[in-house]
Amino acid sequence: MDEKIHYPMDGVLDLHVFHPRDAVDVTREYLRACHAAGLRRVRIIHGKGRSVLRGRIRRVLNDHPLVEAIERPMDRSGWGAVIVILRPEPAPVSAPSD
Repeated sequence: MDEKIHYPMDGVLDLHVFHPRDAVDVTREYLRACHAAGLRRVRIIHGKGRSVLRGRIRRVLNDHPLVEAIERPMDRSGWGAVIVILRPEPAPVSAPSD
């Protein structure tokens, strides 16, 4: 049975608390939820390890339609985390006035 996990929407996703097999799906869903909540900057902590998870997460980010840019943090976590800039919501299209 799949349990729903409630995770804080603070713009920081620490993948250490999830099973590695779930990391890709969790990342996709977290980005979608952050975007829907109006967050534009998200920090994803994948850890340093053997770089397997980092590579999988980078591939997800490179192909994700909501991702505008990917940056490396300027602090000590540089290799164990990534900063994701999400695309802004598109401006509503208004009908031409007569």
